[in-house]
Amino acid sequence: MYKVYGDMLSGNCYKIKLLMQFLGIEHKWQHVDILVGETNTEDFTKINPNGRIPALEIQEGNYLWESNAILNYLAEGSSFLPNEKLERARVLQWQFFEQYSHEPYIATARYINKYLGLPDERKDEYHSKQEGGHKALRVMNDHLLKNKYFLGETPTIADISLYAYTHVAYEGGFELGQYSNIIRWFGDFEAIDGYIKMDRKNA
Repeated sequence: MYKVYGDMLSGNCYKIKLLMQFLGIEHKWQHVDILVGETNTEDFTKINPNGRIPALEIQEGNYLWESNAILNYLAEGSSFLPNEKLERARVLQWQFFEQYSHEPYIATARYINKYLGLPDERKDEYHSKQEGGHKALRVMNDHLLKNKYFLGETPTIADISLYAYTHVAYEGGFELGQYSNIIRWFGDFEAIDGYIKMDRKNA
């Protein structure tokens, strides 16, 4: 059975939980607290030498890390990962967008505000993330004007990657009311069978 090392309040970990719920994949969940340094222990760095969550134990001694890599591995053979070459590339396109143009702004602002309590020494950094985060949200909102999900009519792991931090973007100071297509997409995504909320009780 798979074992996931993560924290359900982390968007990157929540991605993995969502896909496992959607696909009915049996697994064990091991909570890891980054705020007390549990990812920096010798035991954990044997699992992921980069000292980050999530990490997936495929079998004893065999681990996979980086959230989007885990999603691609687990989604193989399912409707959440298309078979067609170009469609797979488009999934990756949105996952790279999430990692490079979305998460560094939206997730970082959320971390500074929600986890650290917006300390004075990081307020400038927090405010500097707003412009880039809104740019990413506009790109998403424009795309969703003509698409139910990010690859059309069927949800994929591209949607999972983008939903995780977008739906809690308000915790990083991003007002989402102006993005009507994203709000509509939230409703469609949350109607997928197996959906669960980002809550440690659901781990």
